[in-house]
Amino acid sequence: MPRFASLFLDVDSTLCGVEGIDWLAERRGPDVAARVAEATERAMRGEIPLDAVYGERLALVRPGRDDLAGLARAYADALAPDAVGAIEFLRGEGVRLALVSGGIRQAIWPVARELGFALADVHAVDVVLDGGGGYWSYDAGSPLATQDGKRRVVADALAAGMPRPALAVGDGSTDVAMGGACDALAAFTGFARRDAVVRAAQHEVPSFEALVDLLMTDP
Repeated sequence: MPRFASLFLDVDSTLCGVEGIDWLAERRGPDVAARVAEATERAMRGEIPLDAVYGERLALVRPGRDDLAGLARAYADALAPDAVGAIEFLRGEGVRLALVSGGIRQAIWPVARELGFALADVHAVDVVLDGGGGYWSYDAGSPLATQDGKRRVVADALAAGMPRPALAVGDGSTDVAMGGACDALAAFTGFARRDAVVRAAQHEVPSFEALVDLLMTDP
């Protein structure tokens, strides 16, 4: 029997080897890319709250429909090794899985759907497009656009019936917050290793194969 009944997975640099906002920023040239990447990394290290940079990054990048479609393809192409098989195996063992991301839902949903996630189990931030498919705004009221939002989203999911014990898996400071709502946190280091996240976690997993081993090993 798996040692955790629910698994809450981050997306960027965990499920997929892409930081979505950085990928989008690269399409806007080196100056925008550098500014956005610096803000992203500082937020993921916990040096500044996500709230301080979320709207600013989107205002710089202004992703439209074509950008989001391209990012969706990038996510699919950059899935972590063994992720597909691990997700399928864990579902077969009865583990409930959900994705919890500060990324953009329209770009995450296509790969999530291919991996068998229900829409209700994909938690991300909606971007609002205008009639021509250009960027208009984003859901500034989403908790996932804030530093503590993942913890709030996961707490609500557990209260609504996601079973315990629950494991949070991610690579950044917002995932440390997510772990606060779960019974344990696993720092995923397959794409990026942030020492502060590893120190805060009860487990470290460098791959999805190692994640499966963690769940299937008696404590």
